Amino acid sequence: MSISTSITKLLGISHPILLAPMDLVADARLTVAVTAAGGFGILGGGYGDEQWLARELDLLDQSHTRFGVGFITWSMAKQPKLLDLVLERKPTAVVLSFGDPQPFVDRIKRSGAILICQIQSVVLAKEAAAAGADILVAQGTEGGGHGVSRGLISLLPEVVDTVGTRIPVVAAGGIADGRGLAAALMLGASGVLIGTRFYATHEAAGAQAAKERIRAATGDDTLRSIVFDISRRNVWPAPFTGRCLRNTHLDRWFGRELELLRHQEEESAKYAEARRENNFDVAAVIAGESSGLIRDITSVQDIVDRIVRDASALLGHWSSQTISG
Repeated sequence: MSISTSITKLLGISHPILLAPMDLVADARLTVAVTAAGGFGILGGGYGDEQWLARELDLLDQSHTRFGVGFITWSMAKQPKLLDLVLERKPTAVVLSFGDPQPFVDRIKRSGAILICQIQSVVLAKEAAAAGADILVAQGTEGGGHGVSRGLISLLPEVVDTVGTRIPVVAAGGIADGRGLAAALMLGASGVLIGTRFYATHEAAGAQAAKERIRAATGDDTLRSIVFDISRRNVWPAPFTGRCLRNTHLDRWFGRELELLRHQEEESAKYAEARRENNFDVAAVIAGESSGLIRDITSVQDIVDRIVRDASALLGHWSSQTISG
């Protein structure tokens, strides 16, 4: 069973399901697993740890699989040699998020890679389209990690209407099952980009304790803030904030960010220690509202099969119905 869209044809995949390039979590193992399951795996280039990136790219080379690499654009711009490192490995696609893609478009296009730009507003969608993006990812506020305040259910069709049929649009934020894929397709998307659901898998990098917290959480247990950015001394440019699971540290400092800044040195030291020790009462588990839809930790193949099966059933059901007033 498969669902064919413009995305599956463009990326050469069976299912319109892409792995979100989650920093450190989306390593080579998870990337390979998503591609092997029929989706498209995207390595999380994150903030640009050259040693980590080179090691994971070596593993991807050994796997002989199709893959993409995603960057936090404003961070990668500080060390653009990392883009050259990636392009040397001939990825199928490069994902740029959170920053101006324009300075990097020509290099990516010359390499033969597909350019995917993640955007959070109609204005950013227009800019990315004008810059030469081959695929847009419309990211709603429901997603884990960094983003803004727009909800996916209105952002997605507005972006689709803005760019028309010339650029495929992928939906991201709060999608974890077949219902989410079916809904995204009905709103005009050509596929979905999934993070949190793939975090809670056997193949994902990250501590088992973090995965268990995702499994036990509801969507109500997430919060968008800058607390964990302050705590790790990595505050993002406005308007981006980060969504993670609530914990003791976040509940203590949410709404008291200025005070946290005054205590940043000591709190950052505590936070760094907590990350080393996998103490998630302090360290953040970066996850989205779709945590409330996740009730097991299973394999990537199982998740992709479920999503495609359930989405196909839903789409088939509604296409066979007659709606009457």
